[in-house]
Amino acid sequence: MIQLNDVTKQYKTSNGPLTAVDQVNLKIQDGEIFGIIGYSGAGKSTMIRLFNGLEKPTSGSVIVNGEDISKIKGAKLRNARHKISMVFQHFNLLWSRTVEDNIAFSLEVAGVKKEARKKKVAELIELVGLTGREKAYPSQLSGGQKQRVGIARALANDPEVLLCDEATSALDPETTDAILDLLRSVNEKLNITIILITHEMHVIRKICNRVAVMEAGKVVEQGDVLQVFESPKALVTQKFVQQVTDTAGHKESIQQMKEQYSKGKLIKLFFVGSTTEQPIITKLIRQFEVEVNIVHGNISPTKSGPYGTLIVQIAGSDEEVEKAVIYLAAEGIKSEVLTHE
Repeated sequence: MIQLNDVTKQYKTSNGPLTAVDQVNLKIQDGEIFGIIGYSGAGKSTMIRLFNGLEKPTSGSVIVNGEDISKIKGAKLRNARHKISMVFQHFNLLWSRTVEDNIAFSLEVAGVKKEARKKKVAELIELVGLTGREKAYPSQLSGGQKQRVGIARALANDPEVLLCDEATSALDPETTDAILDLLRSVNEKLNITIILITHEMHVIRKICNRVAVMEAGKVVEQGDVLQVFESPKALVTQKFVQQVTDTAGHKESIQQMKEQYSKGKLIKLFFVGSTTEQPIITKLIRQFEVEVNIVHGNISPTKSGPYGTLIVQIAGSDEEVEKAVIYLAAEGIKSEVLTHE
């Protein structure tokens, strides 16, 4: 388990102290993929450097694998870091070394013998899908292949924790998905704890078990990814969820529906897990004297199950519309009235 207890990190500046991390408390379970999301300046990059002792907290404690990283120094800290590896946004490869030599580098530093290094490197190359590219140099690789080398190198010393600092931010969407699939596979095969720092909700949605949302150095919300998607409380979390559901991009369509219909309600429906498979629109039309017009719909898979939103116009008598809304609640479908005309 990884645990942050009342962690604060301040920097001294010419304008006074700057608080990058502000009284953060977190518990990350062994073997889970935990996401930390926030916009630029939220404090997430400082946070990840606290996990491996590259930064020391001004106050509080950082417990990793039973060791208080914030208190140890020297050889003890170096030994602890062997079990905490990092994958970087811009790969940080050695350009004069081949793929296999880049992966072998940390093993060389650790004093692993040549034959053992060779065997380990071959296993890692196969694990990250780089078979056939062993002798290639970084300049001969695509961005996704470079990141695969970075992941293999980070896994070379059999770490228990893998820190990913914006590991997909420099990649195109298709390559991002491929790297996320690789990280999920690594997590499942090696049972390694992965902590992802990102500003993209798509990354959180795709592979994380739980998420913490940061703003101005504080964790403003945390929980199961599906739970956060279903009921985002903080305004910043709602903005991140909109990155995936894209409700904000359909304001024009909603306005057109408001102008077109003089009666009824415009309602946003939330579907979680098995409820995404229910033929709810068919049931509404059959059981109530209402017309249902679909404005916008979206289903996003998460590691805990699918999450969907649907914006509909329900038109009819006030009584029938109200019955339909009550029925939705009884079926376990959360709804939000966007307008009532």
